[in-house]
Amino acid sequence: MDIIRYGRQRYMRTRRRTDDLIASQILKVCVNGASKTKIVYQANLNSVSAKPYLDKLINNGFMEVVPEGSRVIYRTTPKGLELNEKFKEFNSEIDKLYA
Repeated sequence: MDIIRYGRQRYMRTRRRTDDLIASQILKVCVNGASKTKIVYQANLNSVSAKPYLDKLINNGFMEVVPEGSRVIYRTTPKGLELNEKFKEFNSEIDKLYA
């Protein structure tokens, strides 16, 4: 099995990304606000698979929905920023183990 990098994250080619990695990527995309289309493209998801992640992140207070005219913008909350920072720290320690 080959280890490949997705951004700065490592995962096995034969494995799917973990839910926490996907959630972290979504939170990162939404720091300055993002449309669902931007989230889908930058987190490498499809619209159907993105919905449960968005719902969970919103329902747990890690993201908020901000209406802007006829558009809906998703934005990471301070609680989401804190979670993402902890995730980066954890991943950094894991990377040290496998470096």
